Amino acid sequence: MAEVILQFNEPLQASDGKLYVSQVCGRQAPDGGWEGWIEFTPDDDAPVLRSRRETRQSGHEDLVYWATGLTRIYLEGALERTLAPARTLEPIVPLESAYDGPAPEPSRPVQSAASTQAVLDPFSVYVKGEELLRRELGALSAWHLRNIVQAYDLFAADGAELQRLTQAELIERTVTAVRTTVDQVTQDR
Repeated sequence: MAEVILQFNEPLQASDGKLYVSQVCGRQAPDGGWEGWIEFTPDDDAPVLRSRRETRQSGHEDLVYWATGLTRIYLEGALERTLAPARTLEPIVPLESAYDGPAPEPSRPVQSAASTQAVLDPFSVYVKGEELLRRELGALSAWHLRNIVQAYDLFAADGAELQRLTQAELIERTVTAVRTTVDQVTQDR
């Protein structure tokens, strides 16, 4: 059964000017992991919208952790991605999670290791575009970036060295490591 993980009070404004209130929802997947998506409730009587699956975590606490790291920039990007396809949903009054799960996920050419520490899977974002990965990494704190580097073992760096890297350096080294890994996987096929 789906549940609301976290609600955001500040409305988001879409490119068409309409305002939306967002909430992170989640459910336990058949394999025992947890998947999360974002629901957007418009300020008029239009239907509630939902994103595709935004994350896959190993447990409920990991999903809550991921949700607490979301920034306004990430939510705005998720709203725009959700608005991109044509929607013809019936209007509803959301008293609970509007859906039992996220929208279907398109197949991914690159599979990556699941992480319980990272708020973002850099490989799943990279396959949607390097620029998108750069923007989403840029919306995260250096602390979250370090967790991503460690969770996905992106490059060799001891704890002290990792602490010295700036946000810009962490982003650049992360993008380079992900690009290199994806290129190697593609060449090996």
